Amino acid sequence: MVDGRAIVGKIDNAVVVVRSGPPPSEPTRGRSPVSLFWRIFLLNAAVFTAATAFLIFAPITVPVSFMLPEALILGAGLVIMLTANAVLLRVGLAPLRRLVKAMTTTDLLRPGPRPAVTGHAGIADLIQTFNTMLDRLEAERALSTARALSAQEAERRRVAQELHDEVGQSLTAVLLELKRVKDHAPESMREELRQVQETTRDSLDEIRRIARRLRPGVLEELGLISALKALTSEVAGSARLTVQRKFDTDLPDLDDEAELVLYRVAQESITNTARHARANRLEVSLRRVGTGVLLRLRDDGVGLGDASEGAGMRGMRERALLVGADLSIAGHPTGGTEVRLHLPIRDRRAPR
Repeated sequence: MVDGRAIVGKIDNAVVVVRSGPPPSEPTRGRSPVSLFWRIFLLNAAVFTAATAFLIFAPITVPVSFMLPEALILGAGLVIMLTANAVLLRVGLAPLRRLVKAMTTTDLLRPGPRPAVTGHAGIADLIQTFNTMLDRLEAERALSTARALSAQEAERRRVAQELHDEVGQSLTAVLLELKRVKDHAPESMREELRQVQETTRDSLDEIRRIARRLRPGVLEELGLISALKALTSEVAGSARLTVQRKFDTDLPDLDDEAELVLYRVAQESITNTARHARANRLEVSLRRVGTGVLLRLRDDGVGLGDASEGAGMRGMRERALLVGADLSIAGHPTGGTEVRLHLPIRDRRAPR
């Protein structure tokens, strides 16, 4: 079950929770504060201590000549047994501790290495089952994310088309009607009508900008580089932001899905910079790195600070996982924020 906070699975009738966010800071209510190691150790220690006490104080087993040296020898033997018990338990339960750590830190938006399958048969089987559950959950999440993003893009196209065809044409008709009225209006009213025309024209331009952001037609018609250039030029003009662009000309072939992910990540990053970063300069680069591509955006703004990731950043991570890309969002050492998206190219290219 995936609910945005935790993912629940079953391992040998035991419920395992894999969180999709940071682990809780407070301990779970009702959970014993004594670890499994200490429970087993204390139980064994109680058994050893009882056996030693029985040997010392039982009249049947202790000779008449029992003296302090014999008691010291038994005490030393008890200490040695307890130490050996502690060492063996610590070694035997080490894989289980690693599994518990993986359970509490696993985040499906930031996939990491699986816990090593080590330990005795029971613990090894538990770790292997946990890894299999993670693989299944990540596959199911990727499938559901792909469906959700596909539906989202379809809805964006529909809304953009309606804005362009319905609202855009209506505002164009209003502009034409205002021009006709202005030409026949008295001189005293022409200035007011001109202001109404300007307001209507600005609204029409804004509707067109919204439609372009919802459905990047230039991406479908002219490709990724042209779409990124148009995006940065639009933001630079509206946000008074100096944009430095660097795009390699020998980029590998990308399928439509990969290009859309790169464009949407760049769009979200640039929008965040323009709205929240209070930056003056933005660097946008798209380079070929080995057999893949690297999209990098860096600004000189206020940085992330202590702000938590919002829906926009989570959406970027989900899109990156959709195409098997690695996304990092972090503050730059010299200030500002840096977003890096590395997309390896696999044999999944579709004909264009």
